[in-house]
Amino acid sequence: MSLSERLRAQMRLPVIGSPMFIVSNPQLVIAQCRNGIIGSFPALNARAADQLPVWLERITNALRAEREARPEARIAPFAVNQIVHASNDRLEQDLRACADFRVPLLITSLRAPHAAVEAAHDYGGHVFHDVINVRHAEKAIEAGVDGLIVVCAGAGGHAGTLSPFALVSEIRRFWDGPLVLSGAITRGEHILAAQALGADFAYMGTRFIATEEANAVADYKTMITASSAADIVYSNLFTGVHGNYLRGSIENAGLDPDALSESDKQAMSFGSDRKKTWKDIWGAGQGVGNIDTVEPAAAIIDRLAEEYEAARQRLA
Repeated sequence: MSLSERLRAQMRLPVIGSPMFIVSNPQLVIAQCRNGIIGSFPALNARAADQLPVWLERITNALRAEREARPEARIAPFAVNQIVHASNDRLEQDLRACADFRVPLLITSLRAPHAAVEAAHDYGGHVFHDVINVRHAEKAIEAGVDGLIVVCAGAGGHAGTLSPFALVSEIRRFWDGPLVLSGAITRGEHILAAQALGADFAYMGTRFIATEEANAVADYKTMITASSAADIVYSNLFTGVHGNYLRGSIENAGLDPDALSESDKQAMSFGSDRKKTWKDIWGAGQGVGNIDTVEPAAAIIDRLAEEYEAARQRLA
């Protein structure tokens, strides 16, 4: 049985909740997993390094208890995002914490994740890596990753510019392993479309910002529900890496979304002492126009499952 099949057997829907800076927390991850999709969070969201083991223990124990209480249910595994960048001075320590708790899946980003792959494979875990082009995919494969997360145009946060029709097809020419598709996926029929395109899983982040569990301020959640694709701005000013952000949050910071300066890529910093200059700039993907309410994660997943099955029936 392939890795994709083993993961799918534990999931209600072929969906991975993407790790979102500040927003993803244990409460959201547990809600996602107990309702049958993989939940994830960035290790750096545990603001102090010694807090990460506390989060991992909480999630591990909660999901173990859920599986014992509902042995017939599909309780999905969880994932931790590791930023593989020279400025992340916690990477080695955070990888050790993940090894201690045998985190099932690591999601890596920014650079080829050799150290993360070695650490995960040592304890039997797996690594999926974010890519925005073929060159990144090839480097990740050379590093030994188990899966690729294809981040296409329209995705929230750090995102690429290529159409999924172009990028997925090119990568599938040389990669037959697990493939996750990201980019404006907010509905059940989008999940089915991702599979039809050649992906094994859909990657959904923005849809889970407007949840009761998400660690986002009320104004952020409200802006998600009030925005449309036209309100998404693509810029590298805020982190040094191009990403998609809510126009309203940029305006609230006193900036002109249509006249943002360029950032020097060398200024990227993901270390524990990094500045919080842009902490009120809010990331989101182009799928915001399909989000109208703030709800529990369980209600959203229930509706995604209904939409997914309805789409399958229409095509059948």
